[in-house]
Amino acid sequence: MKIIHRPSPNHDERPQGQPVDILVLHYTDMESAEAALARMTDAAARVSAHYCVDEDGTTYRLVPEQRRAWHAGVSFWAGAGDINARSIGIELVNPGHSCGYRPFPEAQMRALEELARGILARHPIPSHRVLGHSDVAPARKIDPGELFDWRRLAQAGIGLWPEPLAIPDPGPADTPLMVSDVQSKLGRFGYGVAVTGILDQATRQALSAFQRHFRPSRFDGAPDGETRRLLAAVVAKIAQV
Repeated sequence: MKIIHRPSPNHDERPQGQPVDILVLHYTDMESAEAALARMTDAAARVSAHYCVDEDGTTYRLVPEQRRAWHAGVSFWAGAGDINARSIGIELVNPGHSCGYRPFPEAQMRALEELARGILARHPIPSHRVLGHSDVAPARKIDPGELFDWRRLAQAGIGLWPEPLAIPDPGPADTPLMVSDVQSKLGRFGYGVAVTGILDQATRQALSAFQRHFRPSRFDGAPDGETRRLLAAVVAKIAQV
């Protein structure tokens, strides 16, 4: 694929010996591609990504893959706090929830698929570590949001998509035992959730991020039966890897 080089000064060295094992997808949340590119190439902004994919499929490389781009901010996944150190970040041009959120066009999705397949061929990134910014920072971020087609991406061999497990009705969601089970499964997937048996704000934020990713029709942060079946399916898939 043709990639336009638009170098950003906002990067540094990865820790020595650190493999790239996470792919993080974002949206730009700005009015135009040019505005987003200008910000990510502004040294004063101190933000960047490795790639930016415009709505027409035009793809820009801002930071070499061997360098640490500054895209994830304060984040966490599966015991790791410096997600920038171990990830590739891709920004998808989209106005986002603050500027007029809309679906991601066909040309953009095709370009993303081609770009991501190349990244996965170069780095040992398992399917369950293809994530959204909202997954690694659920208290701060909601991108790429509920209109992003994670199912399509998984069908293209990029990421994971579960079908709800046909398990018995998991019962009430508000008991400490059930909440502890949900928290445990969220943690086994990678979210930074403590097992307390209390449906606290951090748990609801993680559940909402999970729902935006895997059940975008409703992302209220409630551990309803469908969400718990999907969560069980995700954990089961990870166990098979």
